[in-house]
Amino acid sequence: MDKIVINGKRPLNGEMSVSGMKNAAVAVILATLLVEDKCLLENLPDISDVNVSLEILRSMGATVERRDRNTALIDTKFIKPGSSPYDLVRKMRASYYLIGAELGRFGKAYVGCPGGCDFGTRPIDQHIKGFRALGATVDVAGGYIDAKTEDGLHGSSVYMDVVTVGGTINTMIAAVKAEGTTVIENAAHEPHIVDTANFLNACGAKISGAGTDVIKIRGVKQLHGTSYTIIPDMIEAGTFMIMAAATGGHVKITNVIPKHLDSITAKLDEMNVGVEEGEESVTIYKKGDIRSANIKTLPYPGFPTDMNPQICVLACLAGGTSLITEGVFENRFRYTEELKRMGAHIKVDGRVAVVEGTGSLTGAPVRAVDLRAGIAMVIAGLAADGITEIDDIFHIQRGYENIVEKLTRVGADIRLVHVPDAISYSKAE
Repeated sequence: MDKIVINGKRPLNGEMSVSGMKNAAVAVILATLLVEDKCLLENLPDISDVNVSLEILRSMGATVERRDRNTALIDTKFIKPGSSPYDLVRKMRASYYLIGAELGRFGKAYVGCPGGCDFGTRPIDQHIKGFRALGATVDVAGGYIDAKTEDGLHGSSVYMDVVTVGGTINTMIAAVKAEGTTVIENAAHEPHIVDTANFLNACGAKISGAGTDVIKIRGVKQLHGTSYTIIPDMIEAGTFMIMAAATGGHVKITNVIPKHLDSITAKLDEMNVGVEEGEESVTIYKKGDIRSANIKTLPYPGFPTDMNPQICVLACLAGGTSLITEGVFENRFRYTEELKRMGAHIKVDGRVAVVEGTGSLTGAPVRAVDLRAGIAMVIAGLAADGITEIDDIFHIQRGYENIVEKLTRVGADIRLVHVPDAISYSKAE
């Protein structure tokens, strides 16, 4: 078992490059199942969720050639439907895109229920609503989702009862080859929805309106292969921004789309953190003491739920009281118990956390309870006095490429340590 060990209180200084977006990469990888041709994908982050996605396709009969750590050539011509391994599907939430892709290509899908981080109830009812609107029958039993059609999928109108990123992408994927036109209303706006649509359009799909409330998909009979570059990861960029702010450093963050970071930039400015935007970069620098703020997470373009734990760490280092309201997931605040080990003063009531900023944290043994909570422990360790040891870091490795190496380059005292299972922190718990 590996853990991350950090000797904190060292300002980060230098330049950090953002990897490809995790949430776009996994959607695009699984959407290649529709193509029946070769697709060259570039700027893939070298993380476990991407590697699992590629392994799922390979196990279903696809040919996957890794050109380098960030590039893969995928040929899905000989994919066998309904053959995705249950143990791999259970490793990540985004595996549900297999359902839309299999339905779209074969008119049937048989996929294990998805895994991923536990934030409480995360139903896929809106995905199923979309599939049924397109003419599929869907049953969930025995840990599997079984969907099928009598005569293929047909375009339809789909109104999402709630704004759902996964439901929007999955319905869009399924509709690409459906007969007729599909209209998705109350669609989510996230950049990875746009990226998935752009990839599919590059393969010959006819999707318009991605990134708005209404997405139209005019069904096509065939897609063709393409070369496509995944967009930069806005959550990784935001995470690096808060790392620099929390340590009082001066960091230029490159390979970003600044527009995607507007809500994060605005909140950091409110908290007295210096932010300078370039064309494809943002630079974070210390202006003075960190100020408290009120934050509410919302669907894009609001403040991202995936930045909730990171901004909470910054609030712990601020002067005054901050209020963090979680507007997306019901169980985001499990990580606060770990921050309390480091001296944080946080009270949680349902979806609201009251953070009494003390201006400092102290190193302690903690664990990553999920992906974004895990990287928040890294931020806390970087800013804390003393040594922080983080266990269960497989969560972090799902979404952050070479994080130890990237942080070492900008002056962090951080290392990856292998310890026997018997003495790992999580086992002692």
